[in-house]
Amino acid sequence: MAKLQKRYVCQACGGVSNKWQGQCADCAEWNTLVEEAGGNVTPFAAKHDLRSGGRAVALSGLDSDIPLPARAATGIAELDRALGGGLVAGSATLIGGDPGIGKSTLLLQAAAKLALAGMPVAYISGEEAADQVRLRARRLGLGAAPVKLASATSVRDILTTLEREAPPALLVIDSIQTMHSDLIEGAPGTVSQVRASAQELIRFAKERGTALVLVGHVTKDGSIAGPRVLEHMVDTVLSFEGERSHQYRILRAIKNRFGGTDEIGVFAMAEGGLDEVTNPSALFLTTRGENISGATVFPAMEGTRPVLVEIQALVVRLASGATPRRAVVGWDSGRLAMILAVLEARCGLSFSTAEVYLNIAGGYRVSDPAADLAVAAALVSALAERPVPADAVAFGEVALSGEVRPVAHGGLRLKEAAKLGFSRALAPVSAQDMGGGMAISGFATLGGLVDHLLGRGID
Repeated sequence: MAKLQKRYVCQACGGVSNKWQGQCADCAEWNTLVEEAGGNVTPFAAKHDLRSGGRAVALSGLDSDIPLPARAATGIAELDRALGGGLVAGSATLIGGDPGIGKSTLLLQAAAKLALAGMPVAYISGEEAADQVRLRARRLGLGAAPVKLASATSVRDILTTLEREAPPALLVIDSIQTMHSDLIEGAPGTVSQVRASAQELIRFAKERGTALVLVGHVTKDGSIAGPRVLEHMVDTVLSFEGERSHQYRILRAIKNRFGGTDEIGVFAMAEGGLDEVTNPSALFLTTRGENISGATVFPAMEGTRPVLVEIQALVVRLASGATPRRAVVGWDSGRLAMILAVLEARCGLSFSTAEVYLNIAGGYRVSDPAADLAVAAALVSALAERPVPADAVAFGEVALSGEVRPVAHGGLRLKEAAKLGFSRALAPVSAQDMGGGMAISGFATLGGLVDHLLGRGID
């Protein structure tokens, strides 16, 4: 009989070790290994005995006709956009976000709209009592929605209850970290419990054609807590982002087996819950009535949606000997250091004796490399105190050589800018034939942009 061995599982990444150690060898986190029963360990050299049975698996070609999955619209257009068009029957969706960001509010609103449309919906809360969920629904004006509500944490009890009647079209589990399965030892929230609970719930959803939505907690660095395998088990992973001090929220698709990734839905938190923002560019742009130095508008791309945001820069000269500070909000600080270095080395500008502050208006976070040119324009404008015209946008990637490289979706960026009243753009040379009625100033190098902003070309 094979020997029963112990194993130690990392609670951060799910890595397995045969002995305890202070640091996980897979994710380098400290004090995250917890002992779990390993069961019978089979030698790696062992193989299946095919004489003992097994069934043949049907193989099919790539050219087989497969109907597109049917989708159920939630009634919230921004949520449907992030999902790729709506909920798919039998799919599993994981939504994560900071505490208090509005995950439960959004899902309760979606559940109520589907229930009012005549679809059976079940909402299981493991964090709140049923009366607390009812009170929130009444505050949102959804108290009359026929949502079936329960407060439970046992997966066995939840599945037993759902098996007694017709399966719901939508099942919301809030949250997966509070669920526990009696088939696995360990407290709720551990790697083994999260994995086992999610597996049982996903199996039920696949067999019954129920759209399953799991709410997930996040760690201090913003990633979804629990084993990484949880994100591989589900079909769709959504991240609900935003600052609690700001009213806006962004629902971002990170993974989607039934649609495109990097799509976003934009919401604004109001007294009556989460309101959809159909024109997010207007949310992140300040009033452009007068020219202000250090402000540039950048047309960012979120999936297939262009969003115009304002990049603000402030350059403050210091007395000799003082250590300059670099502060960034909403952009990568390493990227800012690179742009400053290119401006100094390739364009002859000096920021070594100045403090530099960079901010993305509205608390928006930009990861698009096409923001390089807009950031450079804002920095040059702030340094020279020469405003970039209020009717101009800027986009383009900057290389270490000072070259302005082309970026994807230039036409969509310009189209969105023109729709909001912008008439000119600072862009790579390759974008000059994408104008569509806009005046395009194309640049091959960052030095050309600097010369342009410092007095040649823009009035």
